[in-house]
Amino acid sequence: MSKSKTPRALKDNEAKAVARMLRVSPQKLNLLAQLIRGKKVATALADLEFSQKRISGDVRKTLESAIANAENNHSLDVDDLIVAEAHVGKALVMKRFHARARGRAGRVEKPFSNLTIVVREVQAKSA
Repeated sequence: MSKSKTPRALKDNEAKAVARMLRVSPQKLNLLAQLIRGKKVATALADLEFSQKRISGDVRKTLESAIANAENNHSLDVDDLIVAEAHVGKALVMKRFHARARGRAGRVEKPFSNLTIVVREVQAKSA
């Protein structure tokens, strides 16, 4: 008498990975998400490897996790994977104060972000 299992949200040829509470603003993280969106995973990993952005290591780690999920949990072929979706969401914002002149305080906001990467297996085009 237990509840039935929740149906899978993704299609059978998709796998995803989520990185939560990344210490970077969503605007900056979205620049890297745009960089890899729609590319083959090998190309996306190479782009992230040589990116100068500080957070690119965490994005690469999340992409590798999505690839591992596809391979191990859903038996998808790694060579046929593309980055189907890479979207960024807001997480919490830490508020801090910085001392300013004449006894005033300036507000400093330190935002966090969430990153979701979905990889999809596409069939290789036979020519």
